[in-house]
Amino acid sequence: MGDRPATVIGGRRSGQGDQLADSMSAIVQDGYGTSDILRLAQVARPEVGPRDVLVSVRAAGLDRGTWHLMQGKPRLLRLVFGLRAPKQPVIGRDVAGTVVQVGSEVTKLAVGDDVFGVAPGSVAEYALAREDKLARKPANLTWEQAATAPISGGTALQAVVDAGAVAAGQKVLVTGASGGVGSYAVQLAKSFGAEVTGVASAAKLDLVRDLGADHALDYAKDDFADGSQRYDLIIDIAGLSGLARLRRALTPTGTLVLVGGEGGGDWTGGTIGRQLRARLASLFSGQRLTSVIAKERASDYERLAVFLESREVVPSVDRAYPMAETGDAMRYLESGKVRAKVAITVGSVR
Repeated sequence: MGDRPATVIGGRRSGQGDQLADSMSAIVQDGYGTSDILRLAQVARPEVGPRDVLVSVRAAGLDRGTWHLMQGKPRLLRLVFGLRAPKQPVIGRDVAGTVVQVGSEVTKLAVGDDVFGVAPGSVAEYALAREDKLARKPANLTWEQAATAPISGGTALQAVVDAGAVAAGQKVLVTGASGGVGSYAVQLAKSFGAEVTGVASAAKLDLVRDLGADHALDYAKDDFADGSQRYDLIIDIAGLSGLARLRRALTPTGTLVLVGGEGGGDWTGGTIGRQLRARLASLFSGQRLTSVIAKERASDYERLAVFLESREVVPSVDRAYPMAETGDAMRYLESGKVRAKVAITVGSVR
C-alpha cells in the first residue's frame, strides 16, 4: 500500500504516527439481499485523504437506512450506491469511536478525540469519515448510545426543530414514536415544552411513555384523526397514514412534517410521491405540509450533543450485539420488534 498521510495531533503534524494494521475485521456484503448476505471478513483498512478522519470504531448503529442499503431497495438507490453490488461493501453508517489518524487539512479534530457521527462502513474495526460529519462524543454517553444518535437523532432534530419549528405549549403528534427517529422526536418535542402524543404498537406504548410522551396511542385501536383532538404539529415517521387522514388531525394552521416512510413501489419506495403530493397540497391550504430528507452534518450532531449532555434527550438502546452477530441484529431489526435502536459493539481502540 502507498505512503499514508502523516498523523496530525492537536492541529500540528507529528511526522510519525502510531503504526496501524493494514487490514481489519468488518461486516461486508458482496451484493444486495437479505441479512444472510452479510459476512465477517478481513479487508484493507481505509486510506486517509487530506480531509479525512480515521476512527477506531467502538460501536456502530443499525437503522432502516442500513437495511435499505443491504437490500438495495428501493432500486433507485442502486444508481447512487452501486448497480449490482454496493460500492462500499462494508455496512453501516452511524459510528462512535476514537480518532486515530487525520488528514493534513483536518483542523477541528485531533488524534485521541472521542467522536460520533456518520462514517460509511462503520461496522468495522476502523471507519473513514469526513470531518464535517463528526462531532465530539458527549462524555456521559456509552459508546452504544452515542453510536445510535447521529442519523436518527439528527433526522429528528431536523424534523421537529428545523422543519416543524416546535414551540412551548403546542400539541405535537409523533407517529412511529417507538422507532429510532421517533424516540428522539418525542424527547426533543418535550424538551421544548410541547404536549406530546406518541403513536406506536400496543407492545411498545410503555416505551413511548418512558420517553416522556404525555399520551400514548395504539395505532391498531386508537384513531388519532377521529376529531377529538387536533395537533399543531404532526411528525409522521411511520408513513402508514394517508395525507387526508393526517390533515384531519391538524389544526387549520398546523404543520405536517413527513419523515421517510415504508412501502410503495419496488423502484421508488413509498416516500417520494407522498412528499410531492404534500408540498403541492400545501400551496392551496392554510396548513403547512412539508417533508424532511435527512442531511448528515457535524453541525447538527453538535446541536444534538447539547440535548444529550443535559440529559433532556437520552438514547434508548434496545440491544447491543457483538460485530460477529450483526446478521442476527439485522434480522431483529427486520422483525419489527426493536424498541428504539440497535447497536453493534465493535471493540476497543488499538
